[in-house]
Amino acid sequence: MGKKVALNVLYNIGIFICLILIYKGFTQPRYEYVAGALFIGAVLVILKIRLLKEVRNMQKKP
Repeated sequence: MGKKVALNVLYNIGIFICLILIYKGFTQPRYEYVAGALFIGAVLVILKIRLLKEVRNMQKKP
């Protein structure tokens, strides 16, 4: 379970960094940063949702 908590923290940090990159990409006209951060952020959100579902299923099976 500790690995899953650590993985969740890493996903959160990655999503936060992607949000910062998206903001920086819009303030400076660097739209390749925006595109890359959106793609990586979407992948991280999908992986985070899968992890949350897996943890919920583990908790339901005592």
